[in-house]
Amino acid sequence: MPQNEYIERFQKQHGRRLDYEERKRKRLARESHKQSADAQNLRGLRAKMYQQKRHKEKIAMKKAIKAHEERDVKGSGAGDKDDGQPLPQYLMDRSDQTRAKALSSAIKNKRAEKAAKFQVPLPKVKGISEEEMFKVVKTGKKTSKKAWKRMITKPTFVGPDFTRRPVKYERFIRPMGLRYKKANVTHPELGVTVQLPIISVKKNPQSPMYTQLGVLTKGTIVEVNVSELGLVTAGGKVVWGRWAQVTNNPENDGCLNAVLLV
Repeated sequence: MPQNEYIERFQKQHGRRLDYEERKRKRLARESHKQSADAQNLRGLRAKMYQQKRHKEKIAMKKAIKAHEERDVKGSGAGDKDDGQPLPQYLMDRSDQTRAKALSSAIKNKRAEKAAKFQVPLPKVKGISEEEMFKVVKTGKKTSKKAWKRMITKPTFVGPDFTRRPVKYERFIRPMGLRYKKANVTHPELGVTVQLPIISVKKNPQSPMYTQLGVLTKGTIVEVNVSELGLVTAGGKVVWGRWAQVTNNPENDGCLNAVLLV
């Protein structure tokens, strides 16, 4: 069990308070009063941020209501009036206009849900400057004058078949002590954490160059080998590689923690 789930563990062992449901109901009932008080009393930047948040919530609510209304539409046109006369065959499809609209909105919602599946746990990360990422190496007779050689100060991942370039031509040095091969990956739905081997670095949000070098910073998307978890597709095939996002600063913790994108 992850170390931050002690509250859930306690609830499973000892249960909740006897008045938990009543307190929860009262808290939800007070929420609207709190929102009203905040809207009236907030000033300055906090008021602007609060209004933006409420504006987005209202837009989402209106979209949901509109989608529900469209779902109940039966269709308009020749098929709506029922006068007891049989409908000619060439008029049978006239009533599908609004149904198509409801269908298109349902397809859009499904696409949005599918895109939401791959929303990362950390959408924004703090930028890292090149001065912090690279340390200038001035060893040797020629290098000390040119100062074009750099040592990466952050953890990196290199593949199993990686071979260093000759020292004379090597521009970026990735120290052996800062190379990672495995990550502690947490499955958000199952609530389990397992150590899985890293396959590759898919994207580092800091820079495409960091992605190419395999630099592991907070927010990096890595591909891990999940064959040990026994995940299967709808067709029955075993899933081999899945993406995960790094959620900690590996250079500070000495390990790589990630959350699986499911």
